[in-house]
Amino acid sequence: MPVFYGVLWCSRIEKSVFLNKAVAEHLETFLASLDADPDAKGLPAYVQRKFYDYLQCGILAHGFLRLGCDTCKKEMLLAFSCKRRGFCPSCAGRRMAQTAAHLVECVIPWVPTRQWVVSVPIPLRYWTAPSKELTAKVHTIIRTTIAQYYMNQDVKSGIERQKVQPGSVTFIQRFGGAINLNVHYHVVFLEGAYLDIQQEAPCHLSVLRKMPMETSCTRLQNRGLMARQALHCRHWNC
Repeated sequence: MPVFYGVLWCSRIEKSVFLNKAVAEHLETFLASLDADPDAKGLPAYVQRKFYDYLQCGILAHGFLRLGCDTCKKEMLLAFSCKRRGFCPSCAGRRMAQTAAHLVECVIPWVPTRQWVVSVPIPLRYWTAPSKELTAKVHTIIRTTIAQYYMNQDVKSGIERQKVQPGSVTFIQRFGGAINLNVHYHVVFLEGAYLDIQQEAPCHLSVLRKMPMETSCTRLQNRGLMARQALHCRHWNC
């Protein structure tokens, strides 16, 4: 097993040997059982492609790059990855690290931030799961409500609303801790807002207060997306 700069390197297959072995041994049997069951709907084609691409991930026989060092003359073969967003531990971990680095280095400024984790009632989770449009509408309501809170804090101090600009990044998670269907929203907001000053650099205004999430729930009710008797909103401040 090669060693580079004192770090032990291992292939993707070695990192997820048990998962890879389980998928390789039981995938065809699993798909065949779905085809044989008249009541089963089967897996979508894109899900099956992710399974097959995962089985080829990190295998030299399916393509590789040959890397060499001009100084020490050592060489190694680097197998192609599947680059899928499903359950491949290697590709998912790399995507997560690259996204985090991009946000820290290129997107989020060096100002305080706050994560808002917003859950929705169980019926609404099932409605949003197959609908991108409904998921986007719920996200817009949540993001707008939190953004207005930050803007209102600055407006109360005498600043014009048109000059106040909040900022946020949202990640929509579709499962819970038990791998159950649980569409919820992780929203990272700048803790405050930016004041747009003409001919000068924008000035960040910090806000250190808490906000109840009942406003978002009320907007969902007004649009018919939530029954009043099913009001179960929770809010975490981090």
